[in-house]
Amino acid sequence: MQPSALAAPRTEDGADFSMQRFISEDRLPHLLLYGPPGTGKTSTILACARQLYREREFGSMVLELNASDDRGIDIVRGPILSFASTRTIFKKGFKLVILDEADAMTQDAQNALRRVIEKFTENTRFCLICNYLSKIIPALQSRCTRFRFGPLTPELMVPRLQHVIQEEGVDVTEDGMKALVTLSSGDMRRALNILQSTTMAFGKVTEENVYTCTGHPLESDIANILDWMLNQDFSTAYRKITELKTLKGLALQDILTEIHLFVHRVDFPPSIRIQLLIKLADIEYRLAAGTSEKIQLSSLIAAFQVTRDLIVAEA
Repeated sequence: MQPSALAAPRTEDGADFSMQRFISEDRLPHLLLYGPPGTGKTSTILACARQLYREREFGSMVLELNASDDRGIDIVRGPILSFASTRTIFKKGFKLVILDEADAMTQDAQNALRRVIEKFTENTRFCLICNYLSKIIPALQSRCTRFRFGPLTPELMVPRLQHVIQEEGVDVTEDGMKALVTLSSGDMRRALNILQSTTMAFGKVTEENVYTCTGHPLESDIANILDWMLNQDFSTAYRKITELKTLKGLALQDILTEIHLFVHRVDFPPSIRIQLLIKLADIEYRLAAGTSEKIQLSSLIAAFQVTRDLIVAEA
């Protein structure tokens, strides 16, 4: 994924700082890139490293450790320390240590890393990449320039997806593209994975195929479920929803998430909406605790039937 296709990261104070500027002025600080997955953190620093070092220098000047590597205190005191402490004879400038998924490092390892960073700042730069800033100790945060990568907007995702679609010769409809962007929630990696899975499974990427491939309920299915819960009697609604769940292989958790969005769109009286949202939250909590889906489905239908009766009574 090219960095040009990604959102420009923003520093904590909201000022736009281009990493290109740091590279061109040869003043790259220690970096801390954080944000949700699939937003281009690793791609950005690797693209920077490719600009900083020629191909033959890359192996000796860049040390990349990923989450799959053991990164306890022994690794910090061993390979990282030995890499950071040695200088290259024929190359001016600094080495680069990239620690991906740094929030998975232990507290001891992070504390040891703090000392290594300040001791070898003259000839080594560190780039920490993580999803959760709160899992990085304050001492490391204060030594790095922080960049937050937010979820990618559709305006940034669509051109890149169209480029991949064109290069791979994939058949994608307009509603299929919209479904890809909606379900990925700003995660470019997830969007590409869904695109690949749907293409391999169905050949053509349409809205229905995308939702079927990911196991998400279609909007039309959610509309039907809502219609049954609000307009049918309890037994009929329960039977029809159970049949639809079995036919489409839907999980109640996914149905609940989609229904929550519909509740905000439908024009319910405020007091009734509040009661309904509390009921939905209770059902989600009980599902997370491992209770029976059948009982919670009954509870969901009951909540909507009570809401319907309250609306009728108010009218």
